[in-house]
Amino acid sequence: MILTEDQLQDLLDKSLTEVPYDAEWAVALEGSVAEGFGNASSDIDFLLIGRCEDDLPTMPSLLFVDGRRVEIRTRSVRQSADQFRALEKAARRPDRLREDLLNRCQRLLHSHPLRGHALIDEVKAMLPVERLRRIAGDWWAHRARQSLRHATALHCLGEVNEAVDWTRAGILQAVKSWAAGLGETYLEPKWLSLQLDRADRPDLRERYWQLDAAAPDPGAADAVRGYLTACFAFAEDLGVTGIRRRPERLTVERAPEVTTWQTGERVHVVRQRRDVFALGEDTGAVWRCVVPGRPLPQVLAAAAATGVTDPGARLAAFLRLGLIRLAWKGGGLVVPALPLAAPPGPLTPPASTVRPPLSVHGAAVSGPDAIDLVPLPAARFAAAAMALVWSNVVVENALEDLTGALQCAQWRVAELTARRAVHAALRGLFSAYGVSPLPADCDLVRRIDLLPPAVRPVRARTEELLRRTADPAEYAGDLLTEVRSCVALVRVAAGAAAFPASFGSGDAWRATLQLGYDWLRLGAHLDAQLPIEEARDLLAGQGTASHRAA
Repeated sequence: MILTEDQLQDLLDKSLTEVPYDAEWAVALEGSVAEGFGNASSDIDFLLIGRCEDDLPTMPSLLFVDGRRVEIRTRSVRQSADQFRALEKAARRPDRLREDLLNRCQRLLHSHPLRGHALIDEVKAMLPVERLRRIAGDWWAHRARQSLRHATALHCLGEVNEAVDWTRAGILQAVKSWAAGLGETYLEPKWLSLQLDRADRPDLRERYWQLDAAAPDPGAADAVRGYLTACFAFAEDLGVTGIRRRPERLTVERAPEVTTWQTGERVHVVRQRRDVFALGEDTGAVWRCVVPGRPLPQVLAAAAATGVTDPGARLAAFLRLGLIRLAWKGGGLVVPALPLAAPPGPLTPPASTVRPPLSVHGAAVSGPDAIDLVPLPAARFAAAAMALVWSNVVVENALEDLTGALQCAQWRVAELTARRAVHAALRGLFSAYGVSPLPADCDLVRRIDLLPPAVRPVRARTEELLRRTADPAEYAGDLLTEVRSCVALVRVAAGAAAFPASFGSGDAWRATLQLGYDWLRLGAHLDAQLPIEEARDLLAGQGTASHRAA
């Protein structure tokens, strides 16, 4: 642990002077520092546990004590018991197990007691740590399986870059599943290098990092196939089942509440009774080839027979937009998801700029390849605005983590944290243009082609940073400067250049709270999706910290 027991107790004493505290409550340290990770920039997470019957706030209070950021959360014994029961119930279906529930339970079970050891032991005994290992391992294995099946589909459709990226995501998830079986259940992937060091399997560790860094040129078809084969074999060696690369096992399925309406020659696809997509001539021809229940290769062959150029790209677009779904024979729907990223869901592009949007023959489109959306609902606008604010909060957090990682020469941590900062900045850029839900992080750079031409120079800059490897001799001294410069460029494009440095001081954090609260009021009025569940507490508290003393 990077802090001594005396230092932790001193920070705790000073922190408790700012929040109402009952001396009978137990206190534990949780998070990266308690897990044995962390660095000089890591926040200190205190969890207060009491026997009260009240529903205690989910959102933490954020303090600044002796130059460190301190987060204080509260939870009752009853709430903890409810969460452990919910975890056990959800574990029967890993596809339905929420990441935030697993994360809360994991952090508590791996926490370090500071006060009230008996009460903390009593709460931890509600779920054996060995059971948590199995639950976390199964959860990561399910996500690895979904990512790798999705990669198989993308490769079949000719979307090589995305197939490679989802394969990389899949082997990361497979490694996390394997590590969970050894007790390394902490969810945050940025500490993966340190978790693998502790696992004491240098052969497996080196094999993973070599595969992660060995993505081939997408134009080299044989090299891509060889790379995917090696990655899938690695995941199988780690215990992930049901991932053999057999695209004929993938079937195209009907998406719920998606209907087709044709006016003259124009094909309209209506999604969830809210969104209307107008298809260009070529895209409409491919859409007519979609027959639910057929294997994906058969649907692709039928689309190719129409003479339309690159039908696989159009089918992949239908998949991203949630107009079709894929299933694995005997294995249910294919729903890939990345940890600690935007929730999975259909992509919504910016509304069409074609004017006028309608004619007697149907919605106007921008060309024969078009899949144009008209127009953007108000609730999505509010959700995107809230996501814009939250993405920039994540950027500030990532920049702080990057500073600490570089100071401690934690090169792998720095590499993953730099990617997180860039991905979060890009999430904000997409949110600024009304994209909600967001694409997966590994797709963000490529999906910049959905945005207006003025912002596309961002792509080259972000692609360069996302390709950087952990070589301290090459870039460590300039990495923070380059990431800050890239974030500034993206924020100018997104209209967020004046965003406060959220974690720099108490005043900056209060400014961030107020900014978020202003957008949350509009989102609540429209019943829009909140960026995180804890935002409900922010709304109820009218922008104030949950536990700060009066």
